Amino acid sequence: MNAYGPLAAFYDDLTTDVPYERFADYYEAVFQRCGLQVKTVLDMACGTGSMTKLLADRGYEMIAADASAEMLAVAREKTAGCPVAPLLLNQSFEELDLYGTVDAEVCCLDGVNYIEPESLDRALHRLWLFLEPGGVLIFDVNTPEKLRALDGQVFFDETDDVFCLWRTEVDPAENVCIYGMDLFSRQGELWRRDEEEHREYLYEPEFLRQRLLSGGFVDVRILGELSFLPPGPGEQRIMILARKPKDGEQYG
Repeated sequence: MNAYGPLAAFYDDLTTDVPYERFADYYEAVFQRCGLQVKTVLDMACGTGSMTKLLADRGYEMIAADASAEMLAVAREKTAGCPVAPLLLNQSFEELDLYGTVDAEVCCLDGVNYIEPESLDRALHRLWLFLEPGGVLIFDVNTPEKLRALDGQVFFDETDDVFCLWRTEVDPAENVCIYGMDLFSRQGELWRRDEEEHREYLYEPEFLRQRLLSGGFVDVRILGELSFLPPGPGEQRIMILARKPKDGEQYG
């Protein structure tokens, strides 16, 4: 039961409340605060390409990567009308392999939580490797507090054509929150049932900061959701910003 297989076709219909415009505005505010002239952007774990299209429509040259071929198929249709067609790559974090560097890298909606702990350092290294010196990495994660609070919960989302039931379980031994999903989609007069499993790892913000620093990033900042202030009590999602040193700049 792999993540984002059958769900890909219905993902956008089930996530109409995601504030993509606010995320894009935030990224551009970060670019401005960092004094960057950003031309090329990597959208990592791009999903169905909503952020990719939004940034492409704002004039950025986009590269978008995702481990799910099904999600990328939706992204390909969504971005077909962009002024400059994004380059879409079926790659995971740890497999990332670009032809050159980009000015900025973004990852929207807790994609980093999906990285397995044993792959985290390699994933961050691949992001570091393909980032232009002086460029910025921006991503968000679900906080451990949020994921722990989901333990044992049952949720559902529905439209006229799909019903998604998902159950959550936190495994403290593996430090992971497991989402078991049953997806019922209308097929004419019948309904089709599919299953998926999603696994989000509980990463403490300070742990991620240390891994980024160890991986060669500098100016690592932990901030509240779409904020430039430190996370507040009970924060559900945090932003993490990191910069690749300019050539000759000391780090460590």
